[in-house]
Amino acid sequence: MSDLRHHLEEYLAMRRALGFKLERAGALLGQFVSFAEDNGEDFCTVELALRWSRLPTGASPVWVARRLEVVRPFARHLAVVDQRSEVIPADLLNVRVPRRRPYLYSPEEIAALMAAASRLANPLKAATFETLIGLLACTGLRAGEAMRLDRSDFDAKQALLTVHNSKFNKSRQLVLHESTVGALRRYGRVRDKLCPSPRSPALFVSSTGERLGHPVLQPTFAGLLHDSGVGATESRRPRVHDLRHSFTVATLLRWYRDGEDVAVRMPALSTYLGHVDPSFTYWYLQAAPELLRLAANRLELAFGETR
Repeated sequence: MSDLRHHLEEYLAMRRALGFKLERAGALLGQFVSFAEDNGEDFCTVELALRWSRLPTGASPVWVARRLEVVRPFARHLAVVDQRSEVIPADLLNVRVPRRRPYLYSPEEIAALMAAASRLANPLKAATFETLIGLLACTGLRAGEAMRLDRSDFDAKQALLTVHNSKFNKSRQLVLHESTVGALRRYGRVRDKLCPSPRSPALFVSSTGERLGHPVLQPTFAGLLHDSGVGATESRRPRVHDLRHSFTVATLLRWYRDGEDVAVRMPALSTYLGHVDPSFTYWYLQAAPELLRLAANRLELAFGETR
């Protein structure tokens, strides 16, 4: 094992012990170390990192910048343990990619998607997608979190859903509305009837009895968008993840309209969503013109009262 690969294992172990999963970053850094070894290098230089980041030939500037961004913190670590290694300047290929504005589903569009799901030919798949879309829309769960749920994570009596080891290895419990509890109970009965011998303890299963995954979710959801006509006039197709955005914006809009102290309640919403920093939740204030206007009006009233 080369010194560079040994340092990589130490680096990944340290970062993961702090709660970072680094699944994609770990794979990319492994490729970087292999590239270095193939080129006879046992430490990191700026030139070496740039050469690797620019693979394959003709890659877009955004792609190159993102690959270099993966190496940058590892290079800082290496510079501490190996004086031959170089720190990659923070402003080198620092391309800022604007965050995509979310598509905000209306209640009618969510209902249309669920109706389209209920018409899927396979009855188990129909029940799974109808319930999954409803759950994502009313809880703001990430799709990956919902698909990782096991049956034991749903406590119908306590109206709780436990999300284990999400981003940064954080776990949380979501309090569910009684209608959501009822929908999950109904889905459980249908699932157990249509799939009495599942191959997985998953809450949401595919038509084969396996845990539902992105290879099934993404094309099926695209088909539901087409069948329901939701987002048909948009230049970019809405995403499953936009259900999470829609939940968050709808919650904030309701709080502003009801006169709630949003600043006080924001940490609770951040926790519910599984954000590690409330600033991630505050981003949603600019996601909808109406929400931004309500926030601005609240700010104007606050300043008016202090004058």
